This record gives sequence, structure tokens and C-alpha cells, in this order.
Amino acid sequence: MAVIEITEENFAAEVLQSDKPVLLDFWAEWCGPCRMMGPVVDEIAGECGDIKVGKVNVDEQEALATRFEVMSIPTLMVFKGGKIARRSIGVKPKEEVLELLKLDK
Repeated sequence: MAVIEITEENFAAEVLQSDKPVLLDFWAEWCGPCRMMGPVVDEIAGECGDIKVGKVNVDEQEALATRFEVMSIPTLMVFKGGKIARRSIGVKPKEEVLELLKLDK
């Protein structure tokens, strides 16, 4: 599944109302660690059909970054049933990101 660009306009439909768990990557173009994390997130999106993957550009979507108290990037959040189930800050190897996604079904 392709990565979805998450904005304030589509956040409720794509994340809160999703019937699948959602992995969100809060990032910025100028952030070196975010650029390191990007390919990992893209790879997971391509491999895991049972989740939805989205990216939130914190420079363009400041209200979402503020709403979820994103102070450092990259920040990964896993939403399930419209609520934050897990949160991770900083660059993580693919294996650790996959661990974040192991939620009780």
C-alpha cells in the first residue's frame, strides 16, 4: 500500500476512522534523521498490507504536530481504533518499527 500524505483535512477519515492500525511518521524535509527514517517507513508501507501508513510534514501541518505534542522528529505513532497505541521518537531500525506495530488484534 502506498504512503498517504496526512493533513488536517484528511486526518479524521484516514487515521481516526481507519479500520486498520495506522503508522504515522511525523517528519520535515530539512531533518536529516527523518530522511534516514523515510525509506524504512516506505518499505514497511509496501510490505504490510494489514496496516495503513501515513506521513505528516510538521512544517506544513503544524496544528497536527501541536495536537499530538510532537517536540522532536522523526516521531512515529501507531493509532488503533482512533487512539494512540504506541509512540517512538528518533531513528529506529526496521525491526523496531515492526515491533511497534505488534498490537493485540
